[in-house]
Amino acid sequence: MGSVRKASAWLGLVDDNDDERYYDDDYAEGQESGEAWVTDPRVKVASETAEEKGRRIGTVTPDSFRDARGIGELFRDGVPVIINLTAMEPTDAKRVVDFAAGLTFGLRGTIERVATRVFLLTPANTEIVSGEAAGRPADGFFNQS
Repeated sequence: MGSVRKASAWLGLVDDNDDERYYDDDYAEGQESGEAWVTDPRVKVASETAEEKGRRIGTVTPDSFRDARGIGELFRDGVPVIINLTAMEPTDAKRVVDFAAGLTFGLRGTIERVATRVFLLTPANTEIVSGEAAGRPADGFFNQS
């Protein structure tokens, strides 16, 4: 597509049909086989290759307290779980947090709030590495005073 056509498409003067040219049918067929994601679509876990290497993290976005079972099953298998409670009612979200706190206590893991209504559950054998730079000087690069 020429630069004039791109500019026209960006301004909305003509239809941009580039998406159709770059669509790859082989990619879509590979995803339908269910290789990467398993179980409930709200629960995502890495592929079998990552499972073999022990590099799995589950992400769960529950709709109700009924989805707490999926959180418990992942965590019991030793998988760190990120729980996103932003789509839940506050009362149900509190119940899920209470469940997760009991789960981590019972299995000697940890629970940490990552953001508002987002929590990270880590099993006992998992180390959390902080993003803070170790030994950063007080008058570092970003100190412009």
